[in-house]
Amino acid sequence: MNTPQLPLALRSQRTYRLDDFIGNTELCALLTATAEGNSRGSLFLHGPADSGKTHLLLATMAAASTHPRTVSYLPLRLLAHAAEATLDATDGNALLCVDDVDAIAGQRNVEEALFRLHNRAHDHGGTLIYSANAAPQALPLSLPDLRSRLQHGLRFSLTPLDDQGRRDWLRQAAAARGMSMDDPVIDYLFRHYPRDLNGLLQVLDRLDRASLAEQRRITVPFVRSVLTNG
Repeated sequence: MNTPQLPLALRSQRTYRLDDFIGNTELCALLTATAEGNSRGSLFLHGPADSGKTHLLLATMAAASTHPRTVSYLPLRLLAHAAEATLDATDGNALLCVDDVDAIAGQRNVEEALFRLHNRAHDHGGTLIYSANAAPQALPLSLPDLRSRLQHGLRFSLTPLDDQGRRDWLRQAAAARGMSMDDPVIDYLFRHYPRDLNGLLQVLDRLDRASLAEQRRITVPFVRSVLTNG
């Protein structure tokens, strides 16, 4: 019996786009204008996990990269102990996307570095997009001046998708990989697996690899076999 050969890569690596975000169309239009250089100042996106904050920041950066603009993405939670040095080394780029501001709340030295970066960007006419799990006034920041700066820009509250939104998102994410996912398959996944978006993406990746290797359609029996057998 021939052993199926695993593909070297997925059908498509994940891409982030503003036009496939399921949610606030007004915000997506503003972020599109921001990516094109038609909006200045700062924006602050806040909401719980799974509300799409990182997706929107990365999608805005992807859109901006098609224009002659300098962009930087600063994931403060991932930067951890390197956050202060990274913030101080970043110039006032045209577009700065600062993710997970809540991760550095209470760290006075990092807050001061973010405050300095905000001022540099402002002085150079740059645009800042922040994200956090709560609005600026609700964050346990130790630097009042930073809180004041974060409150000056436009603020948008994001909420996680409801079940129908998650179904639409999952079907859309599958289609981006060239996979067709019908309602029975989605029903099965929702009954047996957590519905957080990152977890569902990992499931999609496993199914994508297996369907490419075995040249199989995505059906409930196939999904059950792949996920049960690891």
